[in-house]
Amino acid sequence: MHLNRRRVLTVLASSAAASIELNVTGTAAPSRQGPPEYGLRPGGAEDQSAAVQRAINECARTRTPLVLAAGVYRASNLTLPAGAHVSGTRGATTLTLSRPGASLITGSGSDTITLSGLIFDGRRNELPERGALVRLDNCQSVKIADCAFTASAGSAFIAIGSAGQLSDCTFTEIADVAVHVLDSRGFLIARNQIRDAGNAGIQVWRSRPEDDGTMIIDNRVEHVQNRLGGSGQYGNAINVFRAANVIVRGNRIRDCAFSAVRGNAASNLHIEGNSISNAREVAIYAEFGFEGALIASNDIEGAAIGISVTNFNDGGRLAVVQGNIVRNLLARRPAGTDPADGAGIGIAVEADTAVSANIVENAPTAGIVLGSGRYLRDVAATGNIVRKCAIGVAVSVAAGAGTALIANNVISDTDRGAVVGMLRSRAVTGDLTKPGSEQYGQVTISGNRVQ
Repeated sequence: MHLNRRRVLTVLASSAAASIELNVTGTAAPSRQGPPEYGLRPGGAEDQSAAVQRAINECARTRTPLVLAAGVYRASNLTLPAGAHVSGTRGATTLTLSRPGASLITGSGSDTITLSGLIFDGRRNELPERGALVRLDNCQSVKIADCAFTASAGSAFIAIGSAGQLSDCTFTEIADVAVHVLDSRGFLIARNQIRDAGNAGIQVWRSRPEDDGTMIIDNRVEHVQNRLGGSGQYGNAINVFRAANVIVRGNRIRDCAFSAVRGNAASNLHIEGNSISNAREVAIYAEFGFEGALIASNDIEGAAIGISVTNFNDGGRLAVVQGNIVRNLLARRPAGTDPADGAGIGIAVEADTAVSANIVENAPTAGIVLGSGRYLRDVAATGNIVRKCAIGVAVSVAAGAGTALIANNVISDTDRGAVVGMLRSRAVTGDLTKPGSEQYGQVTISGNRVQ
């Protein structure tokens, strides 16, 4: 089919003209900082809370995006009604907390809300108790993207009983927790950058143990401190507490006071494909009353302990630890961290766990530890490579300890033995792989290549 070229150009030009006219005069175009009667002035020295709130309310009522022009808007205690959509020029539109004791933005029971391209600057002003720069309660279909959170005297973002996504945002100079999600109804936390958080990077918690399903994917978390102290409640890059079926995948984590990923009473937790360096306690932790943990394909360099699957005494059980690289463990824990479990261990597990196809290198205490005292049941360490460790595989031979299989591993350059029996932290046997060594009915050792 052949069209007249002149006629085609005329049609395209007419369409373009119609589009331009719509953007200038029609209601379908986004509002630029609201109609003039709102009185918004980017860069104005006065508090513009009332004007910004009027603009948010009117645009939400008409389901029109409110697009704030580049500049600084001083405001506090802004609320998001249902349908609110507030956007700015990425990196150039700033909402600054105008007074102490207030949040910047809150939402309660508001569905289908969007924040994008905005900078939330707390100016280190005091926040309300349990407050944040942005806090949402019982909000569904939330989308927060391409925003920056900075200079918060408390937490940056809190969502309680909410569902949605937080993506492509940056968090810097956060005194407490960068991202805290409680009792999620389905949240995606993806591709965010967190740097310099006082007590935690990302927390996914529940009020009681139950299904959660939050996905924490492809984030970068660096320089997490532990200002509140404690023995592991704080100082973690990613902390999952009581929340089941959470996925932690593909994150880059560096320099945290305690753990890179810490699951506490978090069942069916997936920790996969994360890159971790300089975690000053246990890099990856599955602890206390959990059932089910998949810890696979992570790369860990520098930690007191690489991976710990523990607390069988509190019901912690059932895990797969597979295909991880764990190396260059610390000989002792740094000051200020929990000294209870020692240091210099690559992988430690206790109950109903398969440890396979991992590589552990440079562990000053032991490459792999199976059980602690009588807390050992049905564990298998097979097909691993363990090298340059004081002990290759340390296995509990205490009274009451259960079954362990140690088979087909490659173990080389161990100072104190390839496989050694333990009473808690004390070695009580020689190398159990050598002919004539002690025999323990509950421990099967076969097919290992020892060099």
